[in-house]
Amino acid sequence: MKPTYILGLSAFYHDSAACLLADGQPVAAAQEERFTRLKGDSSLPTHAVEFCLRKAGISIADVDHVVFYDKPLLKFERILETYLGLAPRGFRSFLKAGPLWIKQKLFMSRDIREGLGYEGELLFAEHHESHAASAFFASPFEEAAVLTMDGVGEWATASIGIGSGSEIDLIGELRWPDSLGLLYSAFTYYTGFKVNSGEYKVMGLAPYGEPEYVDLILSELMDLNEDGSFRLDQTYFDYLGGLTMTSRRFEELFGGPPRSPESEITQREMDLARSVQDVCEEVMLRMARTAHRKTGLPNLCLAGGVALNCVGNGRILREGPFDNVWIQPAAGDAGGALGAAQLVWYRYLDKPRILQVGDSMRGSLLGPSFEPEEIEATLVEAGATFHRLERTELTETVAGLLADQKVVGWFNGRMEFGPRALGSRSILGDPRSAEMQSQMNLKIKFRESFRPFAPSVLAHRAGEYFNLDTESPYMLLVAPVREDRRSAEAASAGDHTGFQRLKVRLSDIPAVTHVDFSARVQTVDRDRNPDYFDLIEAFERKTGCGLVVNTSFNVRGEPIVCTPEDAWRCFMRTDMDNLVLGEYLLYKAEQPEWTEERDWREDFVLD
Repeated sequence: MKPTYILGLSAFYHDSAACLLADGQPVAAAQEERFTRLKGDSSLPTHAVEFCLRKAGISIADVDHVVFYDKPLLKFERILETYLGLAPRGFRSFLKAGPLWIKQKLFMSRDIREGLGYEGELLFAEHHESHAASAFFASPFEEAAVLTMDGVGEWATASIGIGSGSEIDLIGELRWPDSLGLLYSAFTYYTGFKVNSGEYKVMGLAPYGEPEYVDLILSELMDLNEDGSFRLDQTYFDYLGGLTMTSRRFEELFGGPPRSPESEITQREMDLARSVQDVCEEVMLRMARTAHRKTGLPNLCLAGGVALNCVGNGRILREGPFDNVWIQPAAGDAGGALGAAQLVWYRYLDKPRILQVGDSMRGSLLGPSFEPEEIEATLVEAGATFHRLERTELTETVAGLLADQKVVGWFNGRMEFGPRALGSRSILGDPRSAEMQSQMNLKIKFRESFRPFAPSVLAHRAGEYFNLDTESPYMLLVAPVREDRRSAEAASAGDHTGFQRLKVRLSDIPAVTHVDFSARVQTVDRDRNPDYFDLIEAFERKTGCGLVVNTSFNVRGEPIVCTPEDAWRCFMRTDMDNLVLGEYLLYKAEQPEWTEERDWREDFVLD
């Protein structure tokens, strides 16, 4: 009997994606940017859809339902009401956005059908219900409170819900224009980073600063209530009807214009980042406590772009009232494609829910994989020199290279769905090296030196390195490095300010220890990613260290690599020492000279 296929879509804002369910279970999912190589691609995800259908061995005619992750007419209502309420102040912004909405987004049904060649049933879900569904239905819980937080959907900017069995019910929401996601994005813009992609840079910058502006934010920008709801003073912002995130009044309050992208990061930016991060964490904690009080449930599920704030997630886990917390690995808009499809299966088709062991995300390894023959053909065409090794020999060899402090591109198995590289499209290094962080940032990633790297640690060893008593398979929790791992030098860290703290060796795993003695932890188990687990285990046998440095396989301004061609190009453009493509191992010294007509890094200077 043919399965019921449901295709979920997110598109036309940022981070477009497609997800295909077969009888309610995810078969494939991917972001469009991985195929087009345009970071944050917002177009109709035709390439991602093509991949999903190919993975299932079907055509678009075999899909029973296509569903979009929000309701464009409701969103247009919000946009139109906003502009009318601001008139004539928002006229310039409306001239820019209005025609796009009228031409494209109000005729979305037509564009989706024509773009996909689809003639069947087309459905629309609400934005925050899509987020909530992606969090709860994929979780391991029979019942749970659900908290979603992002910039804005149709009208909601955050919501609280209850998930039970195959039902989900949203019982409260915070509404536009009061938005935690947009507050954070305003500071992202003001500190000189790109909105909708640079928020994690603000989170990474925060530990270098002091909370100098917290009281100012809470007294002037927002009126924060005990339950986590708040009102923003819109005179400080310009996202309602302007073309920027902050107003001139915001600049006067914080002592000057926004930092120019690529200019020097000063102590002011560090303090601003720390301050908005502290406020964000406080709001997240208050919302979580309210969700617990309203639902009385011991489990919490998180989604929405703010749920990618792993520092805040860690505080909810450690300080919040819930026994268990599960976070959707594709928490942003990409995950809305999954949630919308799940809403069709459970609500529209009224199907029962069968809990999965752990969760139903399959390690979030839902993207493309490549056969050895495809990889070898790519390498031959590129003129590469390569070695094909049996899996055990490959694992031992690569573990030895890492132990010798080589930087290795690791491309193996199915690509991850969501923003985190989880050991399939990763760049790996030795966490014991004090130079590894700066080396990988400046010579491999071509990005700011302050940016931290994550540890991938054997799940059963995590407690030996971090104050973490739960699994974190999707790298969405920050935990403190254990005090007995901290170095003698660590006591002097407080004597330094700003980026001078980078010079202090803080622990015996310095490459993954942030300046506040924290780490964004990924726990690795054999069930979710056996090859990656075996590699870290081999590294532990050689070094006694049960973790490796893991950062995403890309350079600044590019999406994570998808294909062997992408990985080869990234390898040759950087100072990576070695590349693993499935069963194949490459050494940089053996490769032909790499030449390009222009400096490709010019494309990425503004990110």
